[in-house]
Amino acid sequence: MAGRLTGKVAFITGAARGQGRAHAVRLASEGADIVAVDLAGPLPHVPYDSPTPADLEETVRLVEAQDRRIVAERCDVRDLEAMRAAVDRAVAELGRLDVVVANAGICIPAAWDRTTPAVFQDTMDINVVGVWNTVMVGAPHLIAAGGGSIILTSSYAGKKMQPFMVHYTASKHAVTGMTRAFAAELGPHRIRVNSVHPGAVNTPMGSGRMVEELDAASQTNPPLAAMGTPFLPQWSAEPEEIAATVAFLASDDAGYITAEHISIDGGAQYY
Repeated sequence: MAGRLTGKVAFITGAARGQGRAHAVRLASEGADIVAVDLAGPLPHVPYDSPTPADLEETVRLVEAQDRRIVAERCDVRDLEAMRAAVDRAVAELGRLDVVVANAGICIPAAWDRTTPAVFQDTMDINVVGVWNTVMVGAPHLIAAGGGSIILTSSYAGKKMQPFMVHYTASKHAVTGMTRAFAAELGPHRIRVNSVHPGAVNTPMGSGRMVEELDAASQTNPPLAAMGTPFLPQWSAEPEEIAATVAFLASDDAGYITAEHISIDGGAQYY
């Protein structure tokens, strides 16, 4: 039985591990070939472990285990021309592009008065400019293919707010706005643009000193620490649960859904 994405090609950023890897594997299981990019190197200022080339190689192995093709490159989403070259090479090899998943992002806990200019700038450069770059290099190929689907990874922080992360909240609200704006202008090309809004997700973003840094920031204003508590007994989603929604949005099952913002947070946005 053919998958929902048979014959399609999907471009995914931040694909070395976590949600990006889950998206690559899930879309491949639905029949898509994959274009995977990731910095796969040290991330600026983050308290968790950075992705490695070995992580990206493991994503390649997992996609190939689905009997799908994958073109993987180390690439910084902040570098527009490097991104354009990587995508152009991959499309030349795989033949087309139908789906874009702008997943790459960073998250750095810090109270408002402990957020440095460098942390604010790097968060905006990766989470906002990087998403813009991803759409700008991918959309022309979707237009050439006659349409497609673009999925931007926002956050719980892009609908409500994330305590102790003014910079992250600003970046993810920007992604929510870009979703609507790109949906409006790309709609005539039969391109749908939607965003997904995870809450807590069980990924390597929780490694290293991440929990310690979150706890330290929470002590600056303890009543805010309870915000974002899910209604369900499961505190965090698995990355595969986010990938299931991405696969739906990438498929024709979501053929008349655009400019929408789908939460996958156990109800946390309402707490």
